[in-house]
Amino acid sequence: MRPAVFLDRDGVIVVPEFRDRRSFAPRRLADFRLYPDASASLQRLKRAGFVLAVVTNQPDVGNGLIARSDVDAMHEIMRRELPVDVIKSCFHRQDEHCDCRKPKPGMILAAAHELGVDLAASFMVGDRKSDVEAGHAAGCATVFIDLGYAEPAPESPDHIVGSIAEAADVIINDTVRGHARRVPAHDGSYLRNKETT
Repeated sequence: MRPAVFLDRDGVIVVPEFRDRRSFAPRRLADFRLYPDASASLQRLKRAGFVLAVVTNQPDVGNGLIARSDVDAMHEIMRRELPVDVIKSCFHRQDEHCDCRKPKPGMILAAAHELGVDLAASFMVGDRKSDVEAGHAAGCATVFIDLGYAEPAPESPDHIVGSIAEAADVIINDTVRGHARRVPAHDGSYLRNKETT
């Protein structure tokens, strides 16, 4: 079982479109750009021994705002430019109540099963409340990238940072120190427990 870093896409490794202090996934391939520090940051995490899995809600496909083929082309760029092991996407609309859409942990659990991941030794990195909630539900430590959105912030992320580069720093430093692991409590929630690695 290996540790992993689960990564949201837009606002974490892909530059989103910003309007009125809100972020939106790019809808045209021509507008798809990776953050300049994304590749180096993920390479650092890879060298530190982490499996890298992108887990992304893409409801614009289900809502008919972008073709699935365009999202697939965007993800091919990510596979070419970044050292990711798997990309999991939820294309359902918000009202379809699927099991994969964050804040549910379905994509994280599927990627963990596929890649042989130790969830308690892993991290979820995201820029929204739903990312942190999904990470907590899966039993991961969480890193919230705070981009100042006009929406509710997540409750109790393990770390708050400003970029993917800062996220890589705290994950690597946490792991070296013996990072915070989440272990199941009797009521099905998760407790924090410090263990050395």
